[in-house]
Amino acid sequence: MSEVRDHDHSRRNDLATSTSSRGAGGLFAKLVGIIVALVGLALGGGGLYLAVLGGSWYYLIAGALMLVSGIQLLRGRMSGAWLYGLAFVGTLIWAAWESGLNYWRWIPRLDVALILAILVALIMSTLKGGPSRKASLSVAGVLCLGLIVAGALAFVPRGYQQFAEVPAAAESTLATDVGDAQPADTPDAGDWVAYGRDSAATRYSPLDQVTPENVGDLEVAWQYRTGDLLDHRWGAETTPLKVGDDVFLCTSRNILISLDAASGEENWRYDPQVSEDAIPYTAACRGVTYYEVPDERLDELADTDGDTQHCRARIISGTLDGRMLEVDAATGEPCTGFGDDGQVDIKENMGETPDGYVSINSAPVVVRDVVVTGHQVLDGQRRYPPSGVIKGFDAVTGELEWAWDAARPDRSEPLSGDETYTRGSPNMWTTAAGDSKLGLVYLPMANSAADYWSSSRTPEENEWASSMVALNVETGLPEWHFQTAHKDVWDYDPGSQPTLIDFPTDEGEVPALVMPTKQGEIYVFNRETGELLGGGAEERPVPQGGAEPEERSKTQPFSNYATLRQPDIDEKDMWGMSPFDQLFCRIQYQQASWKGMYTPPTADQPWIQYTGYNGGSDWGSVAIDPRRGVMIANYNDMPNYNELVPRAVADAKGWKPREELESDSGGAEGAGDPQANTPYAINVNAGWRVPYTGLLCKQPPYGHIRAIELASGDTLWDRPLGTARANGPWGIRSGLPIDIGTPNNGGSVITAGGLIFIAAATDDLIRAIDIESGETVWQAPLPAGGQANPMVYEANGRQYLVIVATGHHFMQTPSGDYVIAYALPDDA
Repeated sequence: MSEVRDHDHSRRNDLATSTSSRGAGGLFAKLVGIIVALVGLALGGGGLYLAVLGGSWYYLIAGALMLVSGIQLLRGRMSGAWLYGLAFVGTLIWAAWESGLNYWRWIPRLDVALILAILVALIMSTLKGGPSRKASLSVAGVLCLGLIVAGALAFVPRGYQQFAEVPAAAESTLATDVGDAQPADTPDAGDWVAYGRDSAATRYSPLDQVTPENVGDLEVAWQYRTGDLLDHRWGAETTPLKVGDDVFLCTSRNILISLDAASGEENWRYDPQVSEDAIPYTAACRGVTYYEVPDERLDELADTDGDTQHCRARIISGTLDGRMLEVDAATGEPCTGFGDDGQVDIKENMGETPDGYVSINSAPVVVRDVVVTGHQVLDGQRRYPPSGVIKGFDAVTGELEWAWDAARPDRSEPLSGDETYTRGSPNMWTTAAGDSKLGLVYLPMANSAADYWSSSRTPEENEWASSMVALNVETGLPEWHFQTAHKDVWDYDPGSQPTLIDFPTDEGEVPALVMPTKQGEIYVFNRETGELLGGGAEERPVPQGGAEPEERSKTQPFSNYATLRQPDIDEKDMWGMSPFDQLFCRIQYQQASWKGMYTPPTADQPWIQYTGYNGGSDWGSVAIDPRRGVMIANYNDMPNYNELVPRAVADAKGWKPREELESDSGGAEGAGDPQANTPYAINVNAGWRVPYTGLLCKQPPYGHIRAIELASGDTLWDRPLGTARANGPWGIRSGLPIDIGTPNNGGSVITAGGLIFIAAATDDLIRAIDIESGETVWQAPLPAGGQANPMVYEANGRQYLVIVATGHHFMQTPSGDYVIAYALPDDA
C-alpha cells in the first residue's frame, strides 16, 4: 500500500510541475502571439496603403497571415504556428524573387520574420496539438543557426569587382605641359605645391618609399591641432601644401598656418579675423595657393615694400567673408603691396551682400600672374542674391584686371561706381584649373540662384550655367564652353576640379581636360578647342513635365566615354533595418514622381532625384596616375527625396532667407530653403533618410571607389568605400567593420609606390588601397571625420602622408581640428 501511495504522490508532483511549466509557457506563448499580431497589424495596414498606391502586395498578404497567426497563438492553437510558417515560407519565396543573391536586400525582408519564427518555434510545444519540446527546440535551433549564418555573412566583403588588370607603370607619361611659370607647373618630386599637387591637378605623387608591402608599418609621425573648432556647420575640407621645408594650410575660419614639414611644429600663423556670421553652408577652406613673384617683376616689390625679398614667395587665400589675402610665405606677414594692405574685397560692385552670401572656400588659381577666384553664393535663399561674377586680379599688385559675369558673357571690363554685376548669376564655388602655356583658366560653373526653379532665368544664364568654361586670362572672355546640364533644376552644378593631361588618341596625344560631374558623367575635352574626346557625348531624351513643363529641356548630355552613374532604382531597391522602415520607404517611393534620371521637380507630389546633388563626383575630384594611365574616382550612390513647397506653406513654416532669421540652426543644404522671389521653397531630404532611424532608404552600397583606364574609359575595378563602424540607426556608432560603402566627401591621392590614399568615408578611417587590386592594405582610425583630400610629400628623405581631420556636419562625422602626418618608422 505504501508503494501505491508513493506512486500516486509522484504522479501528482509530476502533474503539478507540468502544469506549472505549461502555465509559464502559456504566458510566453501569449506574449509571442501579441507580438506576432502587432507586427501583422503594422505590416498589413501599411501594406494595404502600399497596395493601393500600386506597390507590392506582399506586406498586405503577409501582414494578414501574421495577424491571424498571432490571434491563434493567443488562443493557444497550433494553427497559429502553421499560419506563421506559411507566412515565413512565403516571405522566403518573395525575398528570393525580389533579391536573388543580393545580400543587402535580404536583410529587411527576413530579419524580423526570422526572429519571430524562432520565437514561434520555441512555443510550439506549449500549443494544443503541438510537437514535443525536443522537436520545438530543434526547429528553433535550426532557425537560430540560420540567423547566425545570416549575421556572419554581413562581414563578408562584397561588391568587389575586378574587370581587367591595371596597367603597369610605363616609361612614358601622360603628364601634360602647362608651362613653367610657377613651381606648381613643374613641382619638385617631394613637394605638393597646389591643391591638386600641381597646376594640372593630377593628385599624383612620384614618391615610392611607401608600398603595398610596407604600408602596414605606417605610424603617426606628428600631429598638430589648429585650435579652430566649430560646433555648427563644421567641415574645413582642407588639403595643405608643402613647398621646400614648409607645410601651409588654412582653417575653417581662414587662419593661415605654416608648419615645419618634418616635425609639424608651427612656424607662423596669420588670423584674418573672420566672423562666424560669415560661414555659408559649411565653414570650408579647401586650400591655399602658393605663388612666386617672377624675376622680371621684382622691381615692383622694391617700389612697394622697399625689399625685393619680402613677399617674393606668397600664400594666397580666400576668406568666408569675401576677401582675398596674400601673406609672405616665410613670415606670414601681409604683403602690403597687394591691394589694400595685403587684401582685396571681391564683393565690390556686387550690391547688398549679407553675411555668408559671398564666400571663397576654394583655392584661387594663378595663370600668367593673374589670380582668378570664384566664390560660393549661398544656395536656396533668394532668386536674386549677389552675382556669381568671376574676377581676375594682378597677382602682385591686386589690381582688378577683369570681371566675367556669366549673365553678360561677352563683357569682362570691371564695373565702377554704383554699377552692380547681375544678381543671381551663375557662380563658381569649387576649384578651377589653369594652363599658363595656353593662357586659359578652366571654370566649373555652377547654377543660377534658386536651384530648383528656372522660369525667371535669362537666356544667358540658361546657356552658361552648369558648364565647363575655358576663359582667356588675358581678356577675361570665354574661349569655349560645354554645358553638363541644360536648364539645371537639380543642383547638378559641377563640383570637381578638372584635371589636365595628355590624352591618347589614334592621332597621338592631345592636351586634354578631364571633367567629372555630380551626375556621374566623365567628359574629356581638347582643352585648347573644347572638342570632345574619348567618344564624345550625346543628347538623349529625358523625362518631361513637372512644375515648369515648358522650361524642361527635351534632352540632356550623356558621356560616351565613362560614367559613374548606376542603374535606375525601383521599389525593390528600398531598404531599412527592418520590414517596417523598408515599407515606409516603399510607400514614399510610390508617393513620389520618379521617371528616371532628370525627373522634373513637381509641385503636387515629392520627386526622387537620382543621383542626388551629392552623387557622382563632387569637390574631392579624381586622381590620375600618368604613368599607368589610370584614373581613380570615388563617388556617391544616393538619391535625394525632394519637395517643392508652395510659397504660402513655406511662409507658414517660417522659412525665410538666412539674414531674416533670428538664429542659424544649420542643417543639410536644401532642407527647408525659402527660394524667395520664386513660387516655391524647396525641401530636400539629402540621401533620402528615414526620419525615425536616420538610415537611408536606398539599399547599400552608398559610396564606391573605381579605377578607370584613361585611354578607353573602361572600368578596371570597382568596390564599396567605407564601413559601418561609425554608422548605425539613430546615430549610434555600430563599431562593425561591415563593408556597406558609406557616403564620402573628399578625394584621393595616388603614389608611384602603387598606393591610393583616401579618407572621405563616414567611418572615420584613412586607408591605403592597392591600385592593382583595389584591396585595402592599411587603415588607421581618425579622431574626427576625414572629409578632405590627403596629400603626400617628402622631408629629410622621409615620405609623409597628411590628412586634415575636421569632420563634416553634412556627413555627420565628429568635429575636430587635427592635422595628422603618417610615415614609416625612422629606422625603416
